[in-house]
Amino acid sequence: MIFHLHLLRKSNKSSEIPINYQYPLSAAIYKILQKGNAEYSKFLHEIGYGKGYKFFTFSDLKMKYRRNGDRMLIIDDRVELKVHFHLPEASRTFIEGLFKSEEIIIADKKSKAEFQVQSIISLSNPLKEFHDNEITQITTRPISMIIAGEKNKEGNYDYYHPNDPLFGNSLLHNWKNKITACYDQQTSDDSILKVEIEKYNQPYRSRLVSVKADTNAETKIKGFLNFKLKLTAEKRFLELALNAGLGLYSAQGMGCLEVVGK
Repeated sequence: MIFHLHLLRKSNKSSEIPINYQYPLSAAIYKILQKGNAEYSKFLHEIGYGKGYKFFTFSDLKMKYRRNGDRMLIIDDRVELKVHFHLPEASRTFIEGLFKSEEIIIADKKSKAEFQVQSIISLSNPLKEFHDNEITQITTRPISMIIAGEKNKEGNYDYYHPNDPLFGNSLLHNWKNKITACYDQQTSDDSILKVEIEKYNQPYRSRLVSVKADTNAETKIKGFLNFKLKLTAEKRFLELALNAGLGLYSAQGMGCLEVVGK
């Protein structure tokens, strides 16, 4: 399920946020879930659906800003984002209630900005016209960067460029892992999935992001934007990709997709 959040920065607070805002924003969203339902939060944080997966992602922030080194100076106090959850339909009203009028704080060691949730709009399922086990094709575009990679011998990720055939293979592998975690190994093995990359006339955009910046656990990750992904699968697996994100670091706001064609 997908929600569109409208935030308003508190005018008496700082207007700066870190350029690497994804991790603190993820933490802020989890904090709201904690306040609403301790058992759900425990499930999301500690258990997930197996293998540590947390089926949750969010888009880049949509706002007017000016960059100042490793900071983003917010020019307009109004900020928007989309938050995606792979949860039963029955939890939709529950999620809406959790976020209404809540505070979202985006902070690190250097700066802190506070926002009020002005509205949360529940968006309709873009795949509602399809039958559950129907194999179909949709065209999507990333609204946060897509990260594809594989761990090397040192245990660090080597990241792939969209021109590399391994980029698509990595996305398929990650998608299948999420299906295994959500369903089971046999369902994943039997799944029919296809990922095709469609270029725009403009070049790909790459971005380097630090997760847990300025800490001993800091990790630098590289991803790409400005292309389309054509996905083919059963409806339930497409919904998983849309709700949980595609690629690595989904729970930190990476791999968030928007349907642009069916």
